[in-house]
Amino acid sequence: MPLGRCAPALACAARAAARRRAPANARRVAGACLLAAGGLLAGCGPSGDAPAGEAPGAAAGSQERSLTVVSWGGSYARACVKGYHEAFTAETGIEVNLADYNGGLAQIRAQVEAGAVHWDVVDMNVSESVTGCDEGILELIDPSILPSGPNGEPAADDFLPETNTECGVGTLLFSTIYAYNRETLVGPPPTTIADFFDLKRFPGRRGMNRRPDANLEFALLADDVPKERVYEMLSTPEGLDRAFRKLDTIKDQVVWWEAGAQPPQLLADGEVVMSTAWNGRIFNAQVLEEQPFEIVWDGQIMDRGQLAVVAGTPKLDEALEFMRFAARSESMAGVGRYISYSPARRSGQPLIDRQAETGTEMWPHMPTNPENMKNFLMADWEWWADHSDEMQERFAAWLAR
Repeated sequence: MPLGRCAPALACAARAAARRRAPANARRVAGACLLAAGGLLAGCGPSGDAPAGEAPGAAAGSQERSLTVVSWGGSYARACVKGYHEAFTAETGIEVNLADYNGGLAQIRAQVEAGAVHWDVVDMNVSESVTGCDEGILELIDPSILPSGPNGEPAADDFLPETNTECGVGTLLFSTIYAYNRETLVGPPPTTIADFFDLKRFPGRRGMNRRPDANLEFALLADDVPKERVYEMLSTPEGLDRAFRKLDTIKDQVVWWEAGAQPPQLLADGEVVMSTAWNGRIFNAQVLEEQPFEIVWDGQIMDRGQLAVVAGTPKLDEALEFMRFAARSESMAGVGRYISYSPARRSGQPLIDRQAETGTEMWPHMPTNPENMKNFLMADWEWWADHSDEMQERFAAWLAR
């Protein structure tokens, strides 16, 4: 490649390197430039013929390539491995090393600020992706890298609204619901989000995630706040007080969980009579383990899952290859054939029919099925991006009381 064509990429790479040495809250370089640099520099060496330090004609795949992808573990991670990680490795030769976490940005911040990044791609919800992007601890993603749909659908039209952001590529929609074990719950079954908070009609312990998100929304919905006003209410001191008062009514009966695999186990062991959970985890327990669980869809909090690239990863090229592959409709459908999370692309849902191992029809179990959306709330990622730190502090203080 002539050196003249390499100059823009070299300049961009220099700015990218400067960004990575800067504090985490430094302004970001343009995403298109940053992503272009990786591809253009691949053909830019001292002679213009091969990358520096590599002999002309050396095979591009002569060294083993790998990357670390961090996700939520359990049945969801398994669905990703079976759904598209294995296919990605088969197609590209890049090994995927999977690690688990329970969400949050603390570990990513620490790696970026220390200049010791060992995570490459992270699975996260959209509000945390936006916050991490604003802080400069995630790489900008040029939307032009997103592939077309299986029938040529432009990515810009095919992705569902607000599933992609500056640093995040949407992969799925999931919901926080609550479920019960029909063998341990005595009497008529619960049917509404208000029933989850009704200890008189439905005595027994509850499982809840040790995070404020979804719990605050559940509390207001159960306290008869219209779903259209939930975030308006949470934006006021009075509304927040109301949410925590509602949580107070069941606090001494709550078993707190932190990992997605815990709610099904709590229900199976009879440690709780109901538990909030991610809908796919309950589905897998129902279908793969034949657990007698029932999901209550009323008041479900739907959210968007994304993949993001950690700023300063030394494996940016591999990470971007992975992002492109994950953004395919076929990859999203691959996940949806193992766990009941809806694809972030419109063209993905028709590619899903039955669960890959049991033959269970998937559509009745998807959070985006209209039958399951009769009373749902879409999580407001902008509100959580603006208020997450404040809510985490208040929730932790409330737990400690």
